[in-house]
Amino acid sequence: MINKDRNKNATYHVAKTGADIAPGTQEKPFLSIGAAASIAKPGDTVIVHEGVYREWVKPQEGGLSHTRRISYQAAKGEKAVIKGSEHIQNWQLVEDTIWKAVIQNTIFNGYNPYSETVIGDWLVCPVGRSAHLGDVYLNGISFYEAETYENLKNPPIRTEILDNWTNEIVPIKNPEQTKYVWFAVVEKETTTIFANFHNANPNKELVEVNVRKCCFYPDKTGVNYISVSGFELAHAASPWATPTGDQPGLIGPHWAKGWIIENNIIHDAKCSAISIGKEASTGENYRTFRKDKPGYQYQLEAVFAARKIGWSKEKIGSHIIRNNVIYDCGQNGVVGHLGCVFSEIYNNHIYNIALKREFYGHEIAGIKLHAAIDVQIHHNHIHNCSLGTWLDWQAQGTRVSKNLYYDNNRDLFVEVSHGPYIVDHNIFGSKYVLDNHAQGGAYIGNLFAGKIILKKMLNRATPYHAPHSTDINGYAMVYGADDRFYQNIFIGGKTPDIVGTAIYDACTTSLDEYIVEVDKNTPGDLNLFENVEQPAYIADNVYFNGAKAFNRETNKLEQASFDPQFAIESANGEIYLDINLSQEFASCLSAPQNTRSLGRVRIVDADFENPDGSPLILDTDYFNAFVGDETVSGPLVDLKPGKNRVKVW
Repeated sequence: MINKDRNKNATYHVAKTGADIAPGTQEKPFLSIGAAASIAKPGDTVIVHEGVYREWVKPQEGGLSHTRRISYQAAKGEKAVIKGSEHIQNWQLVEDTIWKAVIQNTIFNGYNPYSETVIGDWLVCPVGRSAHLGDVYLNGISFYEAETYENLKNPPIRTEILDNWTNEIVPIKNPEQTKYVWFAVVEKETTTIFANFHNANPNKELVEVNVRKCCFYPDKTGVNYISVSGFELAHAASPWATPTGDQPGLIGPHWAKGWIIENNIIHDAKCSAISIGKEASTGENYRTFRKDKPGYQYQLEAVFAARKIGWSKEKIGSHIIRNNVIYDCGQNGVVGHLGCVFSEIYNNHIYNIALKREFYGHEIAGIKLHAAIDVQIHHNHIHNCSLGTWLDWQAQGTRVSKNLYYDNNRDLFVEVSHGPYIVDHNIFGSKYVLDNHAQGGAYIGNLFAGKIILKKMLNRATPYHAPHSTDINGYAMVYGADDRFYQNIFIGGKTPDIVGTAIYDACTTSLDEYIVEVDKNTPGDLNLFENVEQPAYIADNVYFNGAKAFNRETNKLEQASFDPQFAIESANGEIYLDINLSQEFASCLSAPQNTRSLGRVRIVDADFENPDGSPLILDTDYFNAFVGDETVSGPLVDLKPGKNRVKVW
């Protein structure tokens, strides 16, 4: 063994020149990462040298704390790639430009993506047929699955597709890619993959097919304190991830604590790239398979089942996901339910998520989290996604701060949560910026350049918690509002829909007023609260180009005819914000918001504060610049009247 004295930390090396019977030294490295993972102990480091490693890494042991973790690192300056695919070279021409490869099923190790289907709760389409988890890649480009062998012939190039959520026709990002299609026939011993390669000879190009569910994911729960840094990870046949089922991703901790996933390039997960989510024992898509209760009911049960197996800050969550580039995934860039609590997600670049639309359901986003208790999502760059970020159920103590969103079908969706949650100093640049089907949110210092939808949810009661804890204090319907909007910029013109805070016009303006209105109609109980609109706390906002203000707002600037010529532009790999501001903009000043000024949310009876329970003050802008005693509205403290061009990524 490389290190007989286990009081000392060991460093193991992995290289394509190695052997798994080697000791794992730099001179005699292992051949596979899995060989190192089978013996690594707390405090050890695994250094992986240049090459493509076609394996599913399943760490058998985790670390003991943040300082005694097991670290897996790509060697400095070397490109180490972990792939869930295999390189296939035995292609035979069938007809015209259609080729076939016959693969022995032993390659799949019991999990054949070409017979495994995309299935689970809240999956909407395809209808009447199955989409499979398999995929074919030509020089890194992902193919589409054909419904039949006949559909391989002369496939059309599709330029647009239906957005199932907004019911709008949206352009396909890479239309030329849609002509590349595959179809598979699975038999007892073999799987035959047919593919239309058009002008390419698959035996002379790099053609890969995915064969593994995951690339780096323990096959058991409780493997804590792992770091994964500096790799490229790709081509996993990860399944549909739902909050009522197991949630395997291309990479993830599988119900554990304290992972760090950083500085990686992660792409082409069939469904989800990074999973910090639920495991199977607390429910496995029972709505789909049992069919006896709605998914909503099973999701409630999953929360209570998780508490029984130790869902708490002491045992689960507190992951760090930072500085990754995540793209070209079918469902999510980052996904999690319950297992994501107390985590931090920052400085990631997430794009091209769920745009192929081979399948669609209500669990899709660049970042899709349920029960994001005290999760901090900040300084991410999220664009060209079906949905940028979706916080669904129990967004309590959650903060979405200083992120850049644009060219998404929707930017942000907060659903059936009761707060307190904070959305501050973000740039929301898409045509459709916010779905607010929640209550108890504080939206501070953002730029909103698209429509906002406000909805009540009176048919689904969801849990709320003791502050900074997984302890369940109760559950409630979403009555709408109890929201705060301060120091934001709203820009109309992109859409005929309402942009701004006029959607709150029916609301009361304080908790005292709300209580008086409820009390006017006594006697009664639940029905009284359903018939009075919760408060909306709205002031110090700026409205341009037809954006509409709350009818009882104070200290606002509303200039319906002023067009700020807002744009997000890419130039030489950098992203710029262009905005022209009126002279009056500089005079709309107000003090930074804080725990005291934001007040408490009604249902949860909790304050807006930091994850450690300390008082909050929102006194830094998108760039973390200090805003002083007074600040202009919007995400950037240095915005001035006239033309502004600011590099924002």
